[in-house]
Amino acid sequence: MRYLPLSPADRAQMLATIGAASIDDLFVDVPQAARKADLFDLPLHAGELEVERELAGLAAMNRPAGAGPFFCGAGAYKHHVPATVDHIIQRSEFLTSYTPYQPEIAQGTLQVLFEFQTQVAALTGLDVANASMYDGSTACAEAVMMAQRVTRRKKAVLSGGLHPHYAATTQTIAHAEGMDIVRQAAAIDAEAAVLDAIDSDTAAVVVQTPNVFGVVTDVSKIAQAAHAAGALLIVVTTEAVSYGLLKSPGEMGADIAVAEGQSIGNGLNFGGPYVGLFACREKLVRQMPGRLCGETVDAEGRRGFVLTLSTREQHIRREKATSNICTNSGLCALAFTIHLSLLGETGLRQLAALNHAKARELRDALAAVPGVEVLTPRFFNEFAIRLKGDAAAAVEALLADGVVAGVPFSRLDPAAGMDDVLLVAATETTTTQDIQTFAQALAGRTA
Repeated sequence: MRYLPLSPADRAQMLATIGAASIDDLFVDVPQAARKADLFDLPLHAGELEVERELAGLAAMNRPAGAGPFFCGAGAYKHHVPATVDHIIQRSEFLTSYTPYQPEIAQGTLQVLFEFQTQVAALTGLDVANASMYDGSTACAEAVMMAQRVTRRKKAVLSGGLHPHYAATTQTIAHAEGMDIVRQAAAIDAEAAVLDAIDSDTAAVVVQTPNVFGVVTDVSKIAQAAHAAGALLIVVTTEAVSYGLLKSPGEMGADIAVAEGQSIGNGLNFGGPYVGLFACREKLVRQMPGRLCGETVDAEGRRGFVLTLSTREQHIRREKATSNICTNSGLCALAFTIHLSLLGETGLRQLAALNHAKARELRDALAAVPGVEVLTPRFFNEFAIRLKGDAAAAVEALLADGVVAGVPFSRLDPAAGMDDVLLVAATETTTTQDIQTFAQALAGRTA
């Protein structure tokens, strides 16, 4: 079977329209050396059965997170997702209209997104949330550019505790807007350095809690300093379950909160698709990027849902747009809303408490291993440890014992000089046996 949608007649008609005699004429400017059939070691085509076998073989080379002790975090976390979530999101009413390009005819989808926004606003402690972003890192970048529009300033201070991928994404996107991004050096506890960097030119201060090293920080002092200088405080969270136990960004004075919502309703999925959360103060809503769903009534007084304040480049003059994002992570947002609805407030608090308890159990076990130093003073479900040698090498060695030991910080920020630092996480899926296996394997490697 060939995966070519056009018939020979279709191709002939297209070629005739553009005045080309053959498909080869489309490539006359490409050097002959670059057109060799054997330039890439790829088959030209294969049947469906052969393709399935090939892909199955490639998939078998991966190790699923649930195949054994697993302690990776660093922005993507292994949580249990109830089967109900997958069942509901695959209903045709949702699966075929998860992104409302023609919104008013997709009332069910809009209602779910309205509920999603309500949940995110409640979790973050802020007034209004949008209908989701691509992921946490792009939400962070959009928040910085939003702060520029609000303050009309060009400088943004990124904390040394911000996830390096979020910092890099922000630098890439904000560079196009001519912003001055002050990215501080990676630091376990970065509050003091952030306070020192705030001045009258600062548009935004970006902090993360729990930060990339797992440190939980009350950022109220940073909020006060930012506001005194006329800047906005952006609080980043990569582990959404932590909202069930910790102070919300709004309680600590954040103007904008962004987060990665993967932990609720969405599996690891080898890195995506994920779902970015974005919330802000009501006074800033007209500068908020992305979609916003609102509730209204129709001509007969019936409740209905619409997209509102849609200041995207598709809807208004490009130079006036608050975002060039043309879609939202609708299906992932739906999964988030279903899972959170199943949990409820009590369930989320219980889940968060269980995560913290498992992390404390892991901390105690690893701290007892000779040569291991726990670096994170206060944490939710993730923390950093220092090993005697190279952390990346230790992770590779522990794979032989069946343990996925965590994420070496050098993988996130090779230039930080923290080659001996390992980030480890525990969630409700982590068992006591997993922790004991990890500690014993690590003790055997450090002895």
